[in-house]
Amino acid sequence: MTGKINYIFFGTPRFAAVVLERLIADGMPPLLVVANPDRPAGRKQMPTPPDTKIIAEEAGIPVLQPEKIDAGFIETLRGHGAECYMVAAYGKILPAELLAIPPKGAIGIHPSLLPRHRGASPIQAAILEGDAATGVTLYLLDERTDHGPILGQETLVLKGEETYRELEEALAMMGAKLALALLPRYLAGELSPAPQDHARATFTGKFKTEDGFVEFGKDKPEIIARKVRALAEEPGVYTVRDGKRLKLLAVELRPEGWVATRTQWEGKTPQDAGLPLQ
Repeated sequence: MTGKINYIFFGTPRFAAVVLERLIADGMPPLLVVANPDRPAGRKQMPTPPDTKIIAEEAGIPVLQPEKIDAGFIETLRGHGAECYMVAAYGKILPAELLAIPPKGAIGIHPSLLPRHRGASPIQAAILEGDAATGVTLYLLDERTDHGPILGQETLVLKGEETYRELEEALAMMGAKLALALLPRYLAGELSPAPQDHARATFTGKFKTEDGFVEFGKDKPEIIARKVRALAEEPGVYTVRDGKRLKLLAVELRPEGWVATRTQWEGKTPQDAGLPLQ
């Protein structure tokens, strides 16, 4: 990287933090980081900062955490003189008035090959649907979800054994690398955004507790395995045996087929297992 880029980074959870950390490490730190407010977490529900806030403060980058995107916050951003915004899993919809502030717009980093898997859960959706490949997309935000024209994409071929956390890490690193390569070119006028093929768009939403239910003997082992790989971390995957809930925490593909390697009975501690998914 050569030359300073004046941009503001919007992002909150672990995916965004991995992107931000890589951008900082490779010489492209933002002027400012915007993240969601600290939230209660853990058994004691202690106020906990978002992952991006931790990374930013370690690097000496100021952080704003608005509860709402209101007129006062919008005016605050006007004063920073950013050339563009970069948005990665921020968690709030940015209104048109905010998107119109930077002269070069707002650039999103989305962990899918848009227009496939627009929405809140593209990484989980790629695993659940057994996609042969996924990737990251750098695109210009507009008022619709993951709808704007594309600046560039990078493809990742899947092995069919990735967990959500593994895939999240890989795609975040890939997204940061793509931003480092393409953002300077875009700001220099060397890239022309290409419209998405909206007829091919698919959409993902947030997963609920009931989405994690599986039934041995009815659901195919590979479908159960996909759910565990995608949803074990959030919202969790479970079945019911003898009237008791059994959580499935991890799976492994062995010569004899898919096996749950770590489970947890309701009210008990997690334990190693060798439970066939059938």
